[in-house]
Amino acid sequence: MERINYSIVDVFSNGKYTGNQLAVFKNAGNVPDNEMQQIAKEINFSETTFILSDSKIDGGYDVRIFTPNEEVPFAGHPTLGTAYIIQNEVLDEPSENIILNFKGGQITVSFNNQEELIWMKQNEPTFGRILDENKISEVLNIHKENIDDRFPIQEVSTGLPVIVVPLKSLDAVKKVKVNREKYFELIEHTEAKAIMVFSPETYNSKNDLNVRDFADFYGIPEDAATGSSNGCLASYLVKYRYFENSEINVRVEQGYEIGRPSLLFLKAGYDTGKINVHVGGKVVKIAQGEWFL
Repeated sequence: MERINYSIVDVFSNGKYTGNQLAVFKNAGNVPDNEMQQIAKEINFSETTFILSDSKIDGGYDVRIFTPNEEVPFAGHPTLGTAYIIQNEVLDEPSENIILNFKGGQITVSFNNQEELIWMKQNEPTFGRILDENKISEVLNIHKENIDDRFPIQEVSTGLPVIVVPLKSLDAVKKVKVNREKYFELIEHTEAKAIMVFSPETYNSKNDLNVRDFADFYGIPEDAATGSSNGCLASYLVKYRYFENSEINVRVEQGYEIGRPSLLFLKAGYDTGKINVHVGGKVVKIAQGEWFL
């Protein structure tokens, strides 16, 4: 019976058993597409990654990402967690930078040993449709007065699009309960299939924002820590000067509502007219083992 090695890590972790869970499979190039999808569904984390080979191609490592429902071109916490495994289990010597080749393009991951943080530089953001607050309030099951109308509700992407929704308070964030019927009606007409809400009020006074991310389309009713969506959020914060500044360096908490408190670090700002986005966090290894194919 053929076997393949895998590890489980917690990404954007505040310590063991916090953050977002990720399973990472190594030397998975011979695993058929349909079996990768079956494995991801069996594990049932928000994402599972497959490193196709220990060898580089075009300067980076080929990686595929699967949610329980489908393959995605890019995702944030799988990027950091997979790079952590490559750094610690694939490379003979540590490297300051690792490049991952995704279907959505190459992503560079950097290691800051002093801070124990891992950082990814995301793709240049694109800003899409602005959505109606009445429709979004129905999807989220909240009164539209909870939405901060100083800023738009908008589709944003740095590789995987999300609908960014500014709310006024932590209480408003807590009240969100997605109406699945209206949610699926909405995303029939949007490029983005996930919705991220955020507020400037937080559980922890050390943090700058609280966020929640909903992605039932991908089989993830609510995500514990979403690196891709937070990269989109960072771009949004800079574009609309949410903190009255064209640069940000903020701490974001996520996952509290589902018992997986997570901490993400966002840095973004303009450089030669483009928004540069970096998302960082800590990774903790939880387990490793063999999977029977």
